[in-house]
This record gives sequence, structure tokens and C-alpha cells, in this order.
Amino acid sequence: MNNNSSLSSNRPRHRRGFSLRSLAMAAVIGLCGAAGSASVYAQATAGNVFGKAPAGDTITAQSTTSGVQRQVQADAKGRYSISQLPVGVYTVTLEEDGRPVVKHVNVPVVVGRGIKVDFDCAQGQCAELASKP
Repeated sequence: MNNNSSLSSNRPRHRRGFSLRSLAMAAVIGLCGAAGSASVYAQATAGNVFGKAPAGDTITAQSTTSGVQRQVQADAKGRYSISQLPVGVYTVTLEEDGRPVVKHVNVPVVVGRGIKVDFDCAQGQCAELASKP
């Protein structure tokens, strides 16, 4: 009988240690799961607009429904990308020297996809091309 009492006295200590480790592991898994679901949610509600424009010019995407607006500048190779846009319909505008010169209206931004919107004009000539019939 002495042998049984020594086994029972070891068990509570072992269970306590096991439950603390289990609790810690569950907390870590829960935090990782919560972080992972937040990033999936963010990706599931946005799209992007990309394309070509004269190098250095500003491109603005503005939602026609919510008013959300984002701006970027075309890089030295004339590429631009506006990412993480909420889903909706946008007006994408090319600006030269702070003035809007060319607009693309009714541009649909869809979940998880990009839509190409090019401004095919040379720097400083976009306004002239847009005004020609």
C-alpha cells in the first residue's frame, strides 16, 4: 500500500504541469489563429488598379460610392500600382502638375484581383491627347 500512496502523490504534480503547458500552447495557437484570420479577412475585401502612365505623374483612384481616395506616382519606368482598394467602382485620374488631365470612369475593383488602367501618352502631352475628338 505504501507503493500506491507514492504514485498518487506524484500524479497531481504531473497533471498540474501538463495542464499549464496545455494552457500555454492553447493560448499560442489561439493567438496565431486570430492573427491569421485577420490577414485573410483583409485580403478578401480588396483589389488593386495598376498600369502605365508618364513617369512621375500622379494617378488617383477615387471610389464613386464611398469617396475613398488613394494616390501614387508612376515610377521611372512609367508603372504604377494602387493596392488594397476596397471593392467598388472607381474613377482613375491622371494628374500633371496637380491638374487632372485624363480620367477613366466606372473602373470596377473586384475582390483579390487587379484591373489594368493605362494612360497611353507621353509626359506633358496627355492633356492635348485627351482634348482631341
